[in-house]
Amino acid sequence: MKVVIDAMGGDKAPFEIIKGAVDAARELNVDLILVGKQEIIQEELKKHNIEGLNIEVVNATEIIENNESPTMAIRRKKDSSLVVAFKLLKEGRADALVSAGSTGAILAGGIFLLGRINGIDRAALTPVIPGKNGPFVIVDAGANADCKPNNLLQFALMGEVYANKVLGINNPKVGLANIGAEEEKGNELTKQSYRILKENIKGFVGNIEGRDIPNGDVQVVVCDGFTGNMILKVYEGVAATIFDILKSEIMSSTMTKIGGMLLKPVFKKFKRKFDYTEYGGAILLGVEGLVIKAHGSSNAKAFKNAIRQAKNAFDGKILQDIKEELNRINRE
Repeated sequence: MKVVIDAMGGDKAPFEIIKGAVDAARELNVDLILVGKQEIIQEELKKHNIEGLNIEVVNATEIIENNESPTMAIRRKKDSSLVVAFKLLKEGRADALVSAGSTGAILAGGIFLLGRINGIDRAALTPVIPGKNGPFVIVDAGANADCKPNNLLQFALMGEVYANKVLGINNPKVGLANIGAEEEKGNELTKQSYRILKENIKGFVGNIEGRDIPNGDVQVVVCDGFTGNMILKVYEGVAATIFDILKSEIMSSTMTKIGGMLLKPVFKKFKRKFDYTEYGGAILLGVEGLVIKAHGSSNAKAFKNAIRQAKNAFDGKILQDIKEELNRINRE
């Protein structure tokens, strides 16, 4: 498998990006194309042992920044590391693309440069989230603020395939994010979506309320991108707040410091379970290619795991399975 890397995208690019990519090449046995400013990439590669690894460097003179208009940047910066990486994926020179760069630019690139899968109306950003009883995915987590019921049906279909093929969950449960568990709850979008999901998605278990999402008992949480992004950001914020409060309370007295030392293994295990670096990033489902959006502040470990995510998606043949599921629904 060959993965094209936007080496200049992300808060810690290119240093952590290249380190993570090299680690992935060695551990996961994947070939790499590193795209970006050639001199900088080659100097950075000298810091690592790349003997025996298949790593190609492709020069790109421009970088898309987070504060730029995503669509305009994709159109104007033809020689940016992200646009060049998309072109290599489109041309079939790579099997997947991984970037920690601008989310908006990655969405725009996926839609305008790769195109959507035939039969898919909207692409969906799909992060893997740690839960109490196991990981789950949110579809969509920010690509589409306004949706129609048929969009949510397609999100559910793609999320179900992804949870099965990449997370390894047999018969994943699919839930519709809503303000109540009853079928008649919610706005017009969720009421109509409930009916269409019930008719077409075999793993659909009904509505899921916000307080139940973190349990991870429902492995595919379906919603519009506005709702999904709110869920994601609140989830991240609450987790960070809990860690900060615990740290503050533990350091507040000698007794609590002693208690904290005794519980240190428990806290480390808890933190590792909710560590975003273990999951890598969010896949952009619905486009004609495998695209992984790594966290903007990804360190080497997180970026390596984003590449692992791409490999799992490639090995699981999720694009093929999504197309087959679309055909099944259309036939029915």
